[in-house]
Amino acid sequence: MKQYVILVAGGSGSRMGVSLPKQFLPLSGKPVLIHTLERFLEYSPDVQIILCLPQDQLAYWQQIRTSYSLPFTYPILETPGGASRFQSVRNGLQHVTGDGLVAVHDGVRPFVPVSVIARSFELAAEQGTAIAAVAAKDSVRLLNNDLTNTALDRSRLRLIQTPQTFQVALLKKAFEQPESPLFTDDASVAEAAGYAIHLLEGSYENIKITTPEDLAFAEALLTRESTAS
Repeated sequence: MKQYVILVAGGSGSRMGVSLPKQFLPLSGKPVLIHTLERFLEYSPDVQIILCLPQDQLAYWQQIRTSYSLPFTYPILETPGGASRFQSVRNGLQHVTGDGLVAVHDGVRPFVPVSVIARSFELAAEQGTAIAAVAAKDSVRLLNNDLTNTALDRSRLRLIQTPQTFQVALLKKAFEQPESPLFTDDASVAEAAGYAIHLLEGSYENIKITTPEDLAFAEALLTRESTAS
């Protein structure tokens, strides 16, 4: 089955306290987004990557592409993102043609294991949906409307990651519905359209780089990987 990856990279640098968008921040000498791309190309050089970036970042991305030697010979399909994640993914889906499988992944999750990518495509082929998730480590409490709070059983909670992978026809159908503020990820869009959500084991190292602390942790992970190799 044809495999697609929609990489959503619409972040700014606001929570980093910098003006450079976080997907372009340097991580061991390369932009975060380059590391993410390399993970998917390590999984398969045949996967079709669709990169969703804000319109005003596309020119800067072209400059970056010419500055780094990337391990592929075919072009990445680049498309402007929207004002929200929902709109960006919907824009990316317009470039997915025919049947197959499509994974949606955060451009600032550069440590997704290749094994998780592979398993997500396998499970989506079998079940229609495949969402990476990990168990909650910390105790969790729910804030109630009356300002009280209630303890939750963390053994039943999962922290959702990406990739979130789907059969193409399923995800396209789900994105025909109007956007809702309750759509925090692609799984919530598919669930609202009536599709069952199937989870697969993610990785605690599959972090989303959002804050300076995340970037420091990412540098430590890369140092450990280079030492191990």
